Amino acid sequence: MSVPRALPLAATVELVSLLVLLVNLVTVHWRPVTSLTGPVHGCAYLFVVVLTLTHRDATLRARLLALIPGIGGLLALRLLPAGPDRA
Repeated sequence: MSVPRALPLAATVELVSLLVLLVNLVTVHWRPVTSLTGPVHGCAYLFVVVLTLTHRDATLRARLLALIPGIGGLLALRLLPAGPDRA
């Protein structure tokens, strides 16, 4: 079973949104950026976790890595078997 097409996108959005949140926190701390990016990060994180946990060929290690916010989705993606579109 190949990786769902949404998983790489969700993992990337999760990481980028976390970086935006952290940069905003240490620089200007604008509330509109936080109120927009926070839910985006949360949704992307949930997508990554659900897609990885429901993947038939995901190992326990990949499932546990997906639970790490930010980078976990990309790490789990590396452990999932490559399909014909990722070879």
